[in-house]
Amino acid sequence: MSTTRTTGTTTTADGAPAPQPIRWFGTTWVQRGTGYWLRRAAVSAGALAATAAGALLLRLGVSGVRISGAAPLTLLLMLAIGVCCALAGLRNWKILTEGRDSLTGWMAEEKQLAGVWLVGSTGALAAYFARSLVEAPGEGLKRAVYDQESAVWHRRRAARAEREARKAARRHG
Repeated sequence: MSTTRTTGTTTTADGAPAPQPIRWFGTTWVQRGTGYWLRRAAVSAGALAATAAGALLLRLGVSGVRISGAAPLTLLLMLAIGVCCALAGLRNWKILTEGRDSLTGWMAEEKQLAGVWLVGSTGALAAYFARSLVEAPGEGLKRAVYDQESAVWHRRRAARAEREARKAARRHG
């Protein structure tokens, strides 16, 4: 199956829309075969392991501050980390369910809030893990686009076949 790139959508040789690949899954999300489920399990396990590693790193950082004897600073640091993780998790969940284009306001800030996203990356990984339990992260969005493009293509193809049949009937009739 050869694919060609046109204005933003990928099509097969016969002009049908081709599904957009998802990182780690390719296009296995369309048919949901055995490979898809194995990848889902691997991605979920990897995201959980990365979340645990990030949480351990944050714990080590907070422990270092606690050992220094700055108790009020430790509480503030834990609060700041919690807020950053919650914000990054919310943002990542929105990206995975609605797409990057749906981000508005503070969620759309890339450069200005880069520190928040970095500190909160554990929350973003946790959101990725939670989403991978439901579907391949980003699959719902890609599936909606693919289903819509496929429906339009099938309607156009049926209408074209009907017009050609009428033309052929007029020529032979």
